[in-house]
Amino acid sequence: MAKAMIHEVHISPKHALEICRELRGMHITEAKSFLEDVVAMKRVVPFKRHKRDVGHKRGLDRWYAGRYPKKAAAEMLQLIANARSNAEYKGLDPERMMIKHIATKKGRVIPGMMPRAMGRATPKDTETVTVELIIEEVE
Repeated sequence: MAKAMIHEVHISPKHALEICRELRGMHITEAKSFLEDVVAMKRVVPFKRHKRDVGHKRGLDRWYAGRYPKKAAAEMLQLIANARSNAEYKGLDPERMMIKHIATKKGRVIPGMMPRAMGRATPKDTETVTVELIIEEVE
């Protein structure tokens, strides 16, 4: 088994959660092609928890709401590439690897302010996400 993590990435926590739920249990090659299709806006990530005000998308199987989270999918692609190289370094066959565990958690919040009219300001914080991935070789 091999592990990889990305710390405090500037992506949406909701998008990260929905992508992680979709990738769990996939083979590495299948997950990589899925994420490449999401970045190219060919396949949809179904939004099952955070589905309020999310439009319907064509191509979803047994679900209706979905989006194309391109920025989060690109970060997940880098995470999978990192885990794959870690597996190669350990002497495992990366073609037979499967995603055993993938989880996301909230990172630190970077405070910021957005200037407004009349000399006022509104808080505009940047959320970060930490994602951990464990892949395992299957027979």
